Amino acid sequence: MVLPIPRHPISQRLLLRPGMALALTGSVVLGSASLEAASPAPRVVDVPSTPAFIKPPQGQERQARPGQTLAYESVLRTQKPGRMQVQLPNGRSFRLGGDAVLRLGRQRLDLQRGQIIAWVNPGAKGGSPVTIQTRVATASIVGTTVFIEATDTGLKIFSWEGEVACTTHDGQRKTLRSGEQLAYENGTWAKTRLTTQEAAARRQKSILLNGFSAPMETLPVLEKELGLSTLPPGR
Repeated sequence: MVLPIPRHPISQRLLLRPGMALALTGSVVLGSASLEAASPAPRVVDVPSTPAFIKPPQGQERQARPGQTLAYESVLRTQKPGRMQVQLPNGRSFRLGGDAVLRLGRQRLDLQRGQIIAWVNPGAKGGSPVTIQTRVATASIVGTTVFIEATDTGLKIFSWEGEVACTTHDGQRKTLRSGEQLAYENGTWAKTRLTTQEAAARRQKSILLNGFSAPMETLPVLEKELGLSTLPPGR
């Protein structure tokens, strides 16, 4: 179940179509109902900046706060410069930021708009992939650190580390590796690779990689993977 999306000429062409999928090799998982009962509930672990809100499936929207337990089907919302970090069962986590809206489903994360970065903690095993659904594609991740930005007019998927196998709504199949990005804009998909310097600049400016007090366990992994840990200071 996804939130209603305002219709306009551009966004109508970007609505999810049958068969659209982005499979991220190595994946994050929201467990099945049988696993869920034995797992801790999702919870907010950090809110470094506000406005950030949580709306439970039955109840009024409220300010997000660290330590808050989340019910499935809750809607998470941030407004610039608001950000939050959520820990899922079985060592999965994500950060949400920008003008973002996301529904926390039992089997998937429905990202209506905004930015998300999701990852699996090193050493975490078991569970099924976390599925992140957007207007134009669905991403499934297990052991990969992935960034997604969804807007009314396009979509960007960037692999910070790990391999990402993508199938677009028009049947294209592409594989992203560390440092590669797939973008959808004006009806066209384009795949690019960031240079080490471009990746370093994005690392320094990212609102989801900086300013959090809660740890991101894969940060050293992605920095090593992209060669960022070997750059001189200021690069």
